[in-house]
Amino acid sequence: MQQPELTPSSGYVGRFAPTPSGPLHFGSLVAACASYLDARAHQGQWRLRIEDIDAPRCVPGATDSILQALDDYGLHWDAEVCYQSQQTSHYLAALAQLEEQQLVFFCTCSRSQLKGQQIYPGTCRPRLERDQHNPCSCRIRVPDESFSFTDLILPSYTENLGQQVGDFILQRKDGPFAYQLAVVVDDALQGITHVIRGADLYTQTTRQIFLQQSLHLSNPIYGHIPLVMNTQGQKLSKQNLAQAITAQQAPRLLSQALQRLGQALPQELFGAPVNEQLHWAIGAWERNNIPSLEADPTPYVTSASL
Repeated sequence: MQQPELTPSSGYVGRFAPTPSGPLHFGSLVAACASYLDARAHQGQWRLRIEDIDAPRCVPGATDSILQALDDYGLHWDAEVCYQSQQTSHYLAALAQLEEQQLVFFCTCSRSQLKGQQIYPGTCRPRLERDQHNPCSCRIRVPDESFSFTDLILPSYTENLGQQVGDFILQRKDGPFAYQLAVVVDDALQGITHVIRGADLYTQTTRQIFLQQSLHLSNPIYGHIPLVMNTQGQKLSKQNLAQAITAQQAPRLLSQALQRLGQALPQELFGAPVNEQLHWAIGAWERNNIPSLEADPTPYVTSASL
């Protein structure tokens, strides 16, 4: 599997990749703004991916809602939208490539069998072929080796996959491909060079780097921004009933998002039309001003944004 040739003159290609499990909320907006502005400030492209590979999590109408919200907030993407649900053949090809290298094995272990295990114990490692009589997940065989990356925002991170993570799943027993495989393949297919995303994925990056190396793909450059939290100390998310953002809120919420990202928005632009704010933000973008924190210490209070 080869990485496509990059077309933008700057060589920078960023992306935003929401899951259509509901409408965009303020935490999603902050992440979208960070990746968008970093791309535009570097004369790069910004691409959109809908991570709809896990059908039961997808809510009818959510994709259209996400696309409309991005448009309402002036965050316009380049190229066609990529849908994970349409990339199955590419995931299968990547899995076959790993299988040829004998890097994957097929696991019949149940959740009850693995209960209490912090790291997969390697029970099914010798099983190189699918069990025709029992459902199997597909796991990748990780080495007892450390992988590191330099983050653009947070400190550098190192993790020994064999000792700290263990053999992780690439395809579930019920069929869907796991996030780790899908995101690596998708980033290669879209020619992504820079990934600016939430810090909840910070410690998962070493797994993706290992997969990229195993598939002979280039490693994107990563940067992880602070998560927006609610008043209960939870990540702002659809699962935690985060309120959807609306078009009417766009000027004020965009200003708040820029401030959360450490950008010194002039007072006269607070609440200004989104195109004016984004024009300023692209020209004044300072990635180094993004707080080097995994979570924003100031909780997001919905009523303050109305």
